[in-house]
Amino acid sequence: MKNLSFAILFIVLAAVLVASQTLFVVKETERAVVLKFGEIVRDDVQPGLHFKLPVMNEVKMFDARILTMDSRPQRYLTLEKKAVIVDSYVKWKISNVARFYQATSGDEFVANRVLSSRVDTGLRNQFGERTMHEVVSGEREELMTELRDRIDSVAQTELGITIVDIRVKRIDLPPDVSESVYQRMRTEREREAREHRSKGLELAEGIRADADRQRVVLEAEAQRDAEMIRGDGDAQAAAIYAQAYQQDPEFFDFYRSLQAYRESFANNGDLFVLDPNSEFFKYFKETN
Repeated sequence: MKNLSFAILFIVLAAVLVASQTLFVVKETERAVVLKFGEIVRDDVQPGLHFKLPVMNEVKMFDARILTMDSRPQRYLTLEKKAVIVDSYVKWKISNVARFYQATSGDEFVANRVLSSRVDTGLRNQFGERTMHEVVSGEREELMTELRDRIDSVAQTELGITIVDIRVKRIDLPPDVSESVYQRMRTEREREAREHRSKGLELAEGIRADADRQRVVLEAEAQRDAEMIRGDGDAQAAAIYAQAYQQDPEFFDFYRSLQAYRESFANNGDLFVLDPNSEFFKYFKETN
């Protein structure tokens, strides 16, 4: 009984060992090549369960997803010989598994190193053909598209990979250049500020002068209208007085005398020395 159990266990272990040596699984995110003594006998093995010959065959797995190569910032010169610090990255994936293995032995580090050299040369050439304005804003998208297409053609041929995208994350100026650019921009902004301030003062003086002129004109017109109204009122008053004089001259003389009395004795301390027989006391005599 023990011998039978031992035999069954041995058969199971042998089956597991044989299966592990003859079967392999390729995941959805992977691609593989099968080697026979280092030579590729099957390339671009698709996801699923596959067979191989024990000992004779070796399987190499590769990541089939889009990979990212983040390059270190590099210094390039533009068409005007101005230095810029460019930080970029590359998106790539394996398109030809056999060629990728032959070119890099399946090492992503080797692929990144070769690709980084190609991208560095391409960026240096692209920046050297364009001005600062063009690489910063004017033709940045065109630059990236042209560089991607050019490197993609070479990468597929040499490395068996496809360049999905090349992007510039940021473009900076070197510290020494940044300081001079900052000072130049500051000087330019200060000059523009002085010009705007000067124009503002001139405009303010013009507005103030126009306001003063309008004020003088309005005051003169108001004074003129007031004089005209006052003169018209005086004329109407004179006409009314003249008409009243003609109706009863004697009463008018009496009324004017009363006004003179009231104005002459407005204050209790007023003192007049007059001849009693003068016209001033005419109506006082008549009342007595």
